[in-house]
Amino acid sequence: MKIFYVVYSLSLLLGLICVIIVIAWNTCYRGGFAWDGTAKMFNWHPLCMVSWFVLYGNAILVYRLPFTWSSSKMILKLVHAILNLGALTLAVIGLLAAFGFHNKMHIPNLYSIHSWVGFAVVILFSLQWLLGFLSFLLPCAPLWLRAAYKDVHVFFGIFFLTMTIAACLSGINEKLIFVLNGANSSVPYKELPPEAYLANVLGILLLCFFLSVTWMLYKREWKRPNPHTSVLSEATEPLLSEH
Repeated sequence: MKIFYVVYSLSLLLGLICVIIVIAWNTCYRGGFAWDGTAKMFNWHPLCMVSWFVLYGNAILVYRLPFTWSSSKMILKLVHAILNLGALTLAVIGLLAAFGFHNKMHIPNLYSIHSWVGFAVVILFSLQWLLGFLSFLLPCAPLWLRAAYKDVHVFFGIFFLTMTIAACLSGINEKLIFVLNGANSSVPYKELPPEAYLANVLGILLLCFFLSVTWMLYKREWKRPNPHTSVLSEATEPLLSEH
């Protein structure tokens, strides 16, 4: 468990640093934040999306935290749902900022792979949250429905996390191309402005956060123990059978 807490602490630190870097990037190089239809309004988009990604990663890890293993499963489900709802709220605000800016400036919406992936994951993530709420939190949901949907819910939880990191990295690249007026691979890296270095560091740290979260989900011995299952049968369960 000491190793788990080291990795978990590292993931928390990486997530916090990523959010701070996004704030610094948009404050120091992009003019700050506003909600007036200008480029400052768009700056809310990367901040909300990175914050969504970090909060979503931590919501997935709720069931992995050893100090929660003695807690009621229903309490953990509520915490998991609330954190994901907070992440979804940030995602919606981020989309509103992007669409609001584009509409104000008469820029087409959904014209790049970044926008397609990002918009799709927000819509599907909303559906995932709703189905999870109906299946696992409502007392009227039958046990057979919970059992049938559980593996699907877990699979798409990891899948959406992967889609989100893809949207974040492609968004950083797209933003740099626009603001740096077409910087490309033909330009020596040492000649790039400090803003590009900062954005590239952000992308690397986001990837490291993603890897730390997926590693904690992958390790079978860090899974929440099932009090109704023997140790031998637990060892034969599929990976990620529990959040």
